[in-house]
Amino acid sequence: MWERISSILIKEFRQVFRDPRMRTTIFVAPILQLIVFGYAATTDIRNIPTAIYDLDNTKESREVIRQFSYSKYFNIKYYVYDDLRQEELIDKSQVNVVIRFNRGFGEDLQGHKDAQAQLILDGTDSNTASVILSYATRIIERFTYSFLQNRSRVLLQKTVEYPHVDLRARSWFNENLESRNYYIPGVIALIVTIMSLLLTSMAIVREKEIGTIEQLIVSPIRPIELILGKLAPFAIIAMFDVILITTIGVLWFHVPIRGSLLLLFGATCAYLLTSLGMGLFISTLSSTQQEAMMSTFLFFFPANLLSGFMFPIANMPKIIQYVTVINPLRYYIDILRGIFLKGIGLKILWPDLLALLIIGLSIFTLSSMRFQKRLG
Repeated sequence: MWERISSILIKEFRQVFRDPRMRTTIFVAPILQLIVFGYAATTDIRNIPTAIYDLDNTKESREVIRQFSYSKYFNIKYYVYDDLRQEELIDKSQVNVVIRFNRGFGEDLQGHKDAQAQLILDGTDSNTASVILSYATRIIERFTYSFLQNRSRVLLQKTVEYPHVDLRARSWFNENLESRNYYIPGVIALIVTIMSLLLTSMAIVREKEIGTIEQLIVSPIRPIELILGKLAPFAIIAMFDVILITTIGVLWFHVPIRGSLLLLFGATCAYLLTSLGMGLFISTLSSTQQEAMMSTFLFFFPANLLSGFMFPIANMPKIIQYVTVINPLRYYIDILRGIFLKGIGLKILWPDLLALLIIGLSIFTLSSMRFQKRLG
């Protein structure tokens, strides 16, 4: 039995590495994908294109502008002097925000009145607009507190202490709040998924296209031996890709990995039962490699959207949250983030790992039975 499986395994490795395009797909594509995703998959908002519309031009308005310009979030690119130019910059998306001071801003502050400033946001991207509003609110609050302190000291002609809340935030696990540290473990899961799905489904369908699947059927190899011999190389390649892209993520992007590497590889093996099993299932439905590729992406995109990689599952409607329970990518991403960022182990991650094993074994078993039936 093992001789027959090893013969198929050796044949598969030779066939894979003989094709230059396949070698590129295995070794080069994951690196390029990780680098592109690593820089693109970030929600950190900095250097926001900003315009200033200052009709007041007093020291108070200039001080607010100075605090915006000295922050790492706002990049003041334009100074405008009429409403048409303001609207043009927003309409053409040349700026995300316009900070406007009407006449009397400084006079109201000096006269102990509520001074008003206007923040005009491009609300096309609601998430970005909310973040920008949060940044601007903090800057204005800091300016207001500083202004009131200085004014009170002038009026009282002495230095006094003012009661205030000293809030000191401490972030666990991701101390610098780098969104890249949160997203790159998810990117690793996506790359493993797409690579194992594509390689498995297209390799088996290729046997159908060139007619060699019939030769395998009439050979003394049993279906289970054929399945193991076909899938084992892609499991090994997927594990190699995990090692490769994890190394790049840690060394290039400086993503911390605080947990057990052994648990990481164990969880990957459990997840490969799902991705390889789904690739095997897709191969039974497809007659050509084009069909296999389209079917792969038809499975991959919903799994990605419902995994929690981009959108928190807790924010989804209840019925969609129930659907994500059967999505194995959700559990794999949770495990990777727990290992990379939190350094937690099996004591906490066992429910995710158990769900991954149950789903993986179910999909792999059903796919193997269907594949054997098609061979029969």
